[in-house]
Amino acid sequence: MSSDARASDAINRPLRVEALVATRRGDAERGPLLWIHPDDARRRLLEDGELAWVFGPRRNELAEVRVDPTQRRGDVVLRDVSGAAPSEIVRVIKPDLDPRGRRSGVFV
Repeated sequence: MSSDARASDAINRPLRVEALVATRRGDAERGPLLWIHPDDARRRLLEDGELAWVFGPRRNELAEVRVDPTQRRGDVVLRDVSGAAPSEIVRVIKPDLDPRGRRSGVFV
């Protein structure tokens, strides 16, 4: 394992899906959402209400972040996120939305 891979794993440790919540048409609140412990959110530079990529074993999806101190460290609860199941491992990553310097791989 390269030092870059080890550094990435230290910063963005995989998280276990504690539970999945599925909503139905007509529910007051719907859509992709994840609940995460404040320490896990801080490590990923995530704040409440932001979007984050959830990289599951079968699919990647953007979900809104809810920072929840009652959530267990190392675990997340997902709502309406396809491609993950309870007890599976996911990665939660803050999206890089800064377009500067990203044209054709050339940094300006």
